[in-house]
Amino acid sequence: MADVILHIYDVTNSGSEKTNNTIVHINKIFKDRIGLGGIFHSAIQVYGDDEWSFGFCKEGPGVFCCPSGKNPLYKYRESMVLGRTNLSIFMVNHVLRELRKEWPGTSYDLLSKNCNHFCDELCERLGVQKLPGKLKIDVFLLMG
Repeated sequence: MADVILHIYDVTNSGSEKTNNTIVHINKIFKDRIGLGGIFHSAIQVYGDDEWSFGFCKEGPGVFCCPSGKNPLYKYRESMVLGRTNLSIFMVNHVLRELRKEWPGTSYDLLSKNCNHFCDELCERLGVQKLPGKLKIDVFLLMG
């Protein structure tokens, strides 16, 4: 068994420091104060020190990993444990191989197939809760 951890980032890859600061400010107001959502990237950590997520790329799988909490494109915000998977590390690796085939980078869509949809799918296959309801609202305001 292993903890399944959701990592949440503010989307701060606009290339403009002013825009990035505005996004962080919007997220603080809309998510932290009002509870309505924001502009976030999400990733899942299970077994080991890497997190798994999904994003656009012109060729190959859109599923990628990086050290947990250290995605260089975004500003780390917080993490939360979503539960414990009963799958072995071997089975988790099998699931990730399947997802890499099923989630090509060219299939990315901001509203219908983004990083949060990927995290939901991975959580379902790991047998833990999907993204919390509060973050479900964010799907319409999220980028992956």
